[in-house]
Amino acid sequence: MVHLPFLLTEDGICRLQEGHLFILDRRRYPFERVEVSCRNAEEVATALKAMVTQGGGPLEVALKTMIMEARNHERLPLLNQVRHLEEAARLLADARPTNTTMARSLDEVLSEVEQRKDEPPVKVVEETVRTILDRFAGIYHRIGKLGSTLIEDGDQILTTCFAEHTFLLSLLYAKQAGKNIRVLVSETRPYLQGSRLTAPSLEEAGIPLRVITDSMGPTMIASGKVQLYMTAADLVCRDGTVVNKIGTLANALACSRYGIPYHVLAISPDPNKNTRADVTIEMRDPKEVTECMGIKTTLDTIEGVYPAFDIVDPELVTRIITPKGILRPGEMEEDGI
Repeated sequence: MVHLPFLLTEDGICRLQEGHLFILDRRRYPFERVEVSCRNAEEVATALKAMVTQGGGPLEVALKTMIMEARNHERLPLLNQVRHLEEAARLLADARPTNTTMARSLDEVLSEVEQRKDEPPVKVVEETVRTILDRFAGIYHRIGKLGSTLIEDGDQILTTCFAEHTFLLSLLYAKQAGKNIRVLVSETRPYLQGSRLTAPSLEEAGIPLRVITDSMGPTMIASGKVQLYMTAADLVCRDGTVVNKIGTLANALACSRYGIPYHVLAISPDPNKNTRADVTIEMRDPKEVTECMGIKTTLDTIEGVYPAFDIVDPELVTRIITPKGILRPGEMEEDGI
């Protein structure tokens, strides 16, 4: 049995207590374990926009917010309860528009509420959220086991950002199989999720690592120090186009140039996104580029620009690891997943 590091446990992401949702503030981890307390979906949406949690964190946060909203409004007339849930789902989905897995999971909750009209919404929401979370936990382990088979003994693996459960589980299952591996972790500007989240989690898991700056990846690839590039994906289109944290594209291009495989860990394609033309890239506050961890890195008169994600063309991706198997990008739509 492999054990996930603290950040990937349920309480390490968020927890419900006394009508509040407490979200671990990843902006301050690992130096402090501080939680942000939210009383309603509006406050949670604000926290998501402010990057209190990111990557796979918003999925669990959003689902537990639906439980909080259902509990906090269960004494209202039935129609009002449903309206509150619908508004909560809209606020949460709009907070991180690239995270379509979160949006689809919220739609699943609302669909169950609609289908089970004779049952109290709070009961339906609690049961549905638990079902979804348990299903994702199983998916994470299936993908992790598959991902571990693509890792060879002695590999040094490059990653970008905090690739969450599937990446850590791929490494843990590879380690369990007796493979000696190392990881190069890109620091991930501007919030340094690689340095602050990925690196401590790998250290907690007993996996050797080194941190590099975002721009060092291609040089490490070109010099033969990387045997495998592996990331998660914030979004995968039906044609195999991958959307992931800004910085991914440069490494994918370098891998293509130097013959290094780039494997993507993905739950499923978004059925509503066929190609890159259907993707909306989140443009975040330019000030997040002109400062780092609250410290200014240039003059106030200087402007920044911050597209939060890269779009990686399918031909740059070697394999996409899904719950249904290890696929080539072109097989995503064919397989119907």
